[in-house]
Amino acid sequence: MSDALRFDDKVVIVTGAGGGLGRAHALLFAKHGAKVVVNDLGGSTHGEGANASAADRVVAEIRAAGGTAIANHDSVTDGDKIVRQAVEEFGRIDVVVNNAGILRDKTFHKMEDADWDLVYKVHVEGAYKVTRAAWPLMREQGYGRVIFTASTSGIYGNFGQSNYGMAKLGLYGLTRNLALEGRKNNIFVNAIAPTGGTRMTEGLIPPQVFEQLKPELVSPLVVYLGSEQCQETSGLFEVGGGWMGKVRWERSLGFGFDPREGFDAEDVAAHWQQITSFEDAVHPADNVEALREMMANLQKYVG
Repeated sequence: MSDALRFDDKVVIVTGAGGGLGRAHALLFAKHGAKVVVNDLGGSTHGEGANASAADRVVAEIRAAGGTAIANHDSVTDGDKIVRQAVEEFGRIDVVVNNAGILRDKTFHKMEDADWDLVYKVHVEGAYKVTRAAWPLMREQGYGRVIFTASTSGIYGNFGQSNYGMAKLGLYGLTRNLALEGRKNNIFVNAIAPTGGTRMTEGLIPPQVFEQLKPELVSPLVVYLGSEQCQETSGLFEVGGGWMGKVRWERSLGFGFDPREGFDAEDVAAHWQQITSFEDAVHPADNVEALREMMANLQKYVG
C-alpha cells in the first residue's frame, strides 16, 4: 500500500457497511487511516427487521487491526442522525459512501406498491438524506467526496428489476447534478456500478463466478474516488472481479428537419436509419454540448 494515499484526520461514512461491499469499503478506508462511521441498520436484503450486530462486528474488525471506527445503527432514511453522530464523535465529514441497499425483485406486472416504494426509499431517499445532511458541512470546509452506488441494472436493464434499476440510474442523475453544484466548493461526486459476490447477489450469480467476485476487488476504486488525490467528478464506473472502466453517454448525430415546414411521423420513419445510426457518434459532457446539434439545426433553418 502506498503511503501517498492516506486519510489521516479524514472522516468517512459508509452506509450499509455491516457486510458485503460496504464492509470491504469500511475496512479499506480504515486501513488507509480514515476514521470510519460504519452504518448498518442490520435488516434483511428485503428491507425487513434490524440488528445492531452487523455494524458492531465490522467496527470490532477495524479496531482489532488498529483502526478507528464507530457503529451507527440508524436507517439511511434518517441520514441526519448518521451525520450528527459522526460530527459529535469526530468533528467533521469528509467522505460519504452511499452503499446501503435492498432488493425486491419482481416482474413489473406482479410488483406491488410496497416493493416499489421501499426500494426507492432505501436507495434514493436514503442516499439523499445522508448526503443532504453532510453537504452543508462539506461546503463550509471547502472539501468533500461523495460516492453513490449505481448498478448495471439501471444502465442496461435487468429482467425483474424495474424498481431497482429505476433507483440505481436515478442515483447517477443525482451524481451528475451534484457534481456541477459541488465543484466550486471542492466537493467531487462520482458513482460506481459494482458487481460483487454479496448476500444481495447470492443465488443470482453462478457459484463458481460468485466466489471470484470478492467485494474487496471493488473497494480500491471507492477509496481512490474518496481520496484528495482524485480530481474526477460526475463519473460513472463499472467495477468488479479486478476490472474497472468508465462509462459515458453516446448519442447519434441524428437528423434535423426543417421546423418551419413541419414534419410528420412518416418523415421520422423515412429518416429512421440516420436518426439511429451511431456512425460518427458524439459524447455530450453537459447540457450545452447536448443541445449543440439541436441549436445548429435551428440556426440552419431559422437563422
